[in-house]
Amino acid sequence: MKIIHFSDPHAGGPAEDWMAYIDKRWVGVFNYTFRRKFQHDLSLLSRAVEYILAASPDLAICTGDLTSTGQPGEFEKVRKILAPLRDSKIPVFYLPGNHDFYVYRRSCVTAMKGMVEYLTRGRYTFDALPLKLTFGDLDFLMVNESWPSNLLSSHGWLRPQHSSWLEQLCGEPKIRPRVMVGHYPLLEEHPILRCRHRLYGQARAARLLRGGQIDLSLCGHVHKPKARLDDRGRGEIIAGSITRNHCLAEIDYDANLDRFDYRQLQLDN
Repeated sequence: MKIIHFSDPHAGGPAEDWMAYIDKRWVGVFNYTFRRKFQHDLSLLSRAVEYILAASPDLAICTGDLTSTGQPGEFEKVRKILAPLRDSKIPVFYLPGNHDFYVYRRSCVTAMKGMVEYLTRGRYTFDALPLKLTFGDLDFLMVNESWPSNLLSSHGWLRPQHSSWLEQLCGEPKIRPRVMVGHYPLLEEHPILRCRHRLYGQARAARLLRGGQIDLSLCGHVHKPKARLDDRGRGEIIAGSITRNHCLAEIDYDANLDRFDYRQLQLDN
């Protein structure tokens, strides 16, 4: 079973309504205008789509931050780029990142929820999360960790009820390997230095990952790709930013060997 995993395109643009100047969006728009638009090349997302279509994996997974501030126009930019993938025969899983669920403004939340349903072709909705999806030889645990936060923070939050859901599910007999899909890494090497950017409430899920009840964590948020895997491919894969670091992840699962094989792929401009 082949999976292609990509993350963090960060499409951006100007403020789309006057209310953006009184909520957190002004921070994101400022950040995009003076920093992100010079760091992220959206044409690489188009290249990623071309590669995925040519590779024809069993599943494509996006772990969020399609946008910079979660505005409808930003989602529309990536919708056009991702349309060939969405309209292909390749199934797509998508979970929003903190920049996709940036504020509670109705138009922005509606756009984010619409993108979840659009990319997944209605396989699930944002409001149905968390949920388990059995696909091929694997069970995918889809958990939202992204919620609007204060002006100066981009941290995530794994809610206690979602940790309890994971523990209850992982307490059942394992029929297939379990792959958790979220936006944030569960394994944090520098929790104090990254206090503004890390996932909080992750300790219980991290124990499940370290203990083998969860076999693999797929995530984004950190723009530099990284994998922490054992000799059977168990652990955590951070896809990195497709538009900043030109990277995506290819994962092959061999059910006969019960092994995950990971390859980091770099796309040229």
